[in-house]
Amino acid sequence: MVLTFSINGGDFVNAGRASSKVKTVLKQLNIDSEKIKKAVISLYEAEVNVAAHASSGIISVDIDSSSVKITVDDKGPGIADIKLAMSDGYSTASEEVREMGFGAGMGLPNIKRNSDMLKIESSPGKGTTVIMEIKLD
Repeated sequence: MVLTFSINGGDFVNAGRASSKVKTVLKQLNIDSEKIKKAVISLYEAEVNVAAHASSGIISVDIDSSSVKITVDDKGPGIADIKLAMSDGYSTASEEVREMGFGAGMGLPNIKRNSDMLKIESSPGKGTTVIMEIKLD
């Protein structure tokens, strides 16, 4: 099963819509609650990153019997230093985003902690693709 969602930059009202829908589907499929939690946290963090940093993004969630694979492609500024961006607390979020309670620099580290596989492809000016997988077996 593949679910696809779009998200607009700056749209914090709807950031979380995809993770909420995926949570509902995973519950309906009787997936283990800890696996659901990992998938939902990872996807939510990715949604907020798109809202905070990009003009738009597309989310694809591929669910099968062995895993939940999530791909997030955004049209954003890209990440200049992925290793630095993976550091707890490192953030390039604007002051406006921080004032809304986002941009604490925990998004990518939380995705890494909650996924079994994480791959980030990015370069400045080219956007970012984040691929994460949560194994179900």
